[in-house]
Amino acid sequence: MSTDAHPSTPGPALSVVVCAYTEDRWDDILAAVASVRDQSRPALETLLVVDHNPALLDRLTRHYENGDRAAAAGGGAVRVLANAGPRGLSAGRNTGIAASRGEIVAFLDDDAVAERDWLHWFAEGYRDPRVMAVGGRTVPVWASGRRPAWFPDEFDWVVGCSYRGLPPGRVRVRNVLGGNASFRRTAFDVAGGFATGIGRDGDRRPLGGEETELCIRLSRARPDAVLLVDDRAVIHHKVPEVREHFAYFRTRTYAEGLSKALVARSVGAGKGLESERRYTTRVLPAGVARGLRDQALARPGGARRAGAIVTGVLTAAGGYVVGSVRARRNGTTFKIVRLDSAAQAGGTEAPDAAPAPDAPPVTDPDRGAAV
Repeated sequence: MSTDAHPSTPGPALSVVVCAYTEDRWDDILAAVASVRDQSRPALETLLVVDHNPALLDRLTRHYENGDRAAAAGGGAVRVLANAGPRGLSAGRNTGIAASRGEIVAFLDDDAVAERDWLHWFAEGYRDPRVMAVGGRTVPVWASGRRPAWFPDEFDWVVGCSYRGLPPGRVRVRNVLGGNASFRRTAFDVAGGFATGIGRDGDRRPLGGEETELCIRLSRARPDAVLLVDDRAVIHHKVPEVREHFAYFRTRTYAEGLSKALVARSVGAGKGLESERRYTTRVLPAGVARGLRDQALARPGGARRAGAIVTGVLTAAGGYVVGSVRARRNGTTFKIVRLDSAAQAGGTEAPDAAPAPDAPPVTDPDRGAAV
């Protein structure tokens, strides 16, 4: 899918934010940064934001202390920063946004590597000035070397990856998935940053939903905004062995229900759950039928995949009920961060450009089913 090079064309400068929190992922962090430095469309900079881990902050700072020399060689500067907000992924991303200088801010998980044309395809999406966010396709790299036979493709979001049910190609969606996404930095001026109190915050429970809430908030602030997913912008995301087990599957789907309750409280259940309703009523029944058919054809794991889909739905629904009750009882538990303007943060705003004549049409947003 990738090519070795593309013609040099003018376009927006891109900053890449990678959030890290543990030295256990040291080799993964270095691989993520190396994949950014190897892009066919060079990044302006890579910002490594360390989440309240002084030892990791010091080690990364020393490792990249010759970043300016690497930048001169064409790899883009690496800047190591401490999370300036509360513990958690949202605050770490907000720290990177505020410090970035690019017109486009892209996000890459610290345990993922990007294909060589990742930033090229992101930049292509912004040729249309209506586009405020572009996401990509995230492919799982299973620790065991292959997908567990019981694990349904429809639930790959459990391990932070793209899942069956997302539309192919470059299409309009309700929200992008945060580990492989980019935003026009003016989006944060309009809508604010990622909400703290939603998503991962260092707690053992694997919460999520922060990018969903931000994207819905952005669309409300800018009704003309277009959010895209381009499946040519590919990253490969490691799935550790512990996440290949059914116990993690149950925990993560329950946590997703809790997260969706917070998202619905922020933006309303109508908008907050519209894609989930389509996903639950169309994609998942087809997955159950496919699993049962595979079982009838003596293909391995069919019945277990069907059972996992049913379990995932029920567990997520239970989490949503519990989360809704807690939200009503305790009130709002998250905070929307208003970031400095691009100029104040040392960045530049992207000029409005005419849409490219060969830009693909934007498809029906109802096709998007992003969780």
